[in-house]
Amino acid sequence: MLAAAQAVADLLTGHRLPDALDARTASLPPSSRAPARDMAYQTVRALGRLRALTSRLNGRDPLPAIAALQWVALAQLLDPIRPAAVIVDQAVSAARTLSRSPAGAASFLNATLRRFGRERDGLLAEIADDRVVRYEHPEWWLDRLLQDYPDDWQAIAQAGNRHAPLVLRVNLQRIDLAACAARLAQAGIATRVVGPQALALERAVPVEVIPGFAQGDVSVQDAGAQMAARLLDLADGQRVLDACAAPGGKSCHILELAQVELLAIDVDANRCRRIEGNLARAGLPVAAATVTVQTADALRPDTWWDGRPFDRILLDAPCSSSGIVRRHPDVRWLRRRGDIATLAAGQRRMLQALWPLLRPGGKLLYVTCSVFPDEGAVVIERFLESRSDASQLPLDWTWPDGHTEPVGQLLPRSEPMREHDAYFYALLTKRP
Repeated sequence: MLAAAQAVADLLTGHRLPDALDARTASLPPSSRAPARDMAYQTVRALGRLRALTSRLNGRDPLPAIAALQWVALAQLLDPIRPAAVIVDQAVSAARTLSRSPAGAASFLNATLRRFGRERDGLLAEIADDRVVRYEHPEWWLDRLLQDYPDDWQAIAQAGNRHAPLVLRVNLQRIDLAACAARLAQAGIATRVVGPQALALERAVPVEVIPGFAQGDVSVQDAGAQMAARLLDLADGQRVLDACAAPGGKSCHILELAQVELLAIDVDANRCRRIEGNLARAGLPVAAATVTVQTADALRPDTWWDGRPFDRILLDAPCSSSGIVRRHPDVRWLRRRGDIATLAAGQRRMLQALWPLLRPGGKLLYVTCSVFPDEGAVVIERFLESRSDASQLPLDWTWPDGHTEPVGQLLPRSEPMREHDAYFYALLTKRP
């Protein structure tokens, strides 16, 4: 419980929750790490409600470490799988172990948590009409959704609170979709088809127990993200740039679909090592004639480009990640209102920087995992206004049920054969 609370406190100082959990759970026994992660994610998914509750329970704001511990305990009391008395006692014990715990912190937690137990129904009724509580997103985020999607903003916000399934990308060079599904079924893992290479697990399991994962037969990748490599219109012999490629899922997918000369770049050397690790697990060559991973800044091609144009460029641009909050609930609390404009400006600069690297007749696929049009359609509209040699091509996607529909701004979906997070796709071509 204490490790979970420390990770939540780190989140509120700007750290990604997965990174914070890695640091805070490193000293725990392996059997305790998963429960700590579950507690932290349960807390972050309910953070709007927890903040509203503590504003009524607390006479004054506690120190951040105590506030986070209070949230973790309250989150468990909201949806208890253990007796309430045990949860309260463990929170109080955790407070006593904090090296800088102020005098009275344990008593404060004991009093407020027990008060919640006594007044639960009344307190929850008091906050029920709070929009942040109802949708578990910051006020500014909800304002933007209302502005951009006046008819659908509530559904989009609610979709962001659902638990996303674990989706696998099947490497069709190694095993076909039906055979992979059958092998998983034999291992007690039920799946459903949600894309040409995509199997969604009915129940998430650790990747270590998934048959074929260690050998690269399958990889974890959302069905919406699996569209990218296929929408690139790849062919053998092409020269392909995967800009902002970490952690390497799309690079691996590109190499599964065609024999191309691939350059995968990322500005962060540590993230480049993750690309190499994923390529190695998939049995794909690194630093060979056909695959190169390079630490490089997509905004500064003059520092790494060899002057040979690319036939295809995949620009999975850094964005708000507002489209993947089902999987990463911490994103909504990390982002600030002004981030969208800053990110959109960077996306436009990146497009302008990479466009000269594309050969005439070549294609660039622009991708963001965002629901905000300012990071998608607006970026492309302004780019096309600035380039006389660029035009946008139509994109279509055929679902496993045979239905074909246009691809542009994808919003989160959870349907039997249509399951994905939110993404924006635009395919641009350079006129000769």
